[in-house]
Amino acid sequence: MLVCSLFICALAAPARAAPIRLLILGDSLAAGYGLPRGDGFQAQLLDALKRRGRDVALIDGAVSGDTTAGGKSRLDWVLADGADAALVELGGNDGLRALPPSATEANLGAILDALRTKRIKVLLSGMLAPPNLGPDYTGGFSGAFARLGARPGVIFDPFFLDGVAGDPALNQADGIHPNPEGVRRIVARILPLVETLLDAVQ
Repeated sequence: MLVCSLFICALAAPARAAPIRLLILGDSLAAGYGLPRGDGFQAQLLDALKRRGRDVALIDGAVSGDTTAGGKSRLDWVLADGADAALVELGGNDGLRALPPSATEANLGAILDALRTKRIKVLLSGMLAPPNLGPDYTGGFSGAFARLGARPGVIFDPFFLDGVAGDPALNQADGIHPNPEGVRRIVARILPLVETLLDAVQ
């Protein structure tokens, strides 16, 4: 009877033999532009997750200069070996190029649709448009992310650079890309959301 009970428990809560495969689909912010490899977002995130006892393997899908259209076009390629969860960090270059917010929303929507079809859990990290583009554009841009983030099953982080953007002490000389300390702060802020994402993986 005891053996039978243990067998049933084992079936009910199987151990995960392999690490969770987490895709990082992003642009230069996730790629660690201008930084030594060990100081970039992915390296610091993986280190933080390991310190939390998380068994995670990152899939590097971050390309500097990428737009949401670029991310959409290469999604199938970066998912060739599969993934369990995805952190989507795209849109900054759309804003810098003043691309239509409707196009940004459509591209990201297609990415979210594809990930949902593959039953890949998603954390969407948003972006704000440069204020010099005017209130109509910036409002449309943030509204697009808000609608996408409200989708069922999507974990939403409204602004990837929250607490870091605009602070010279936390950014490189270009004023756009975080320095190692800026990345550390981004990782510390987003880590609870990433853990919520990982917990959603069956």
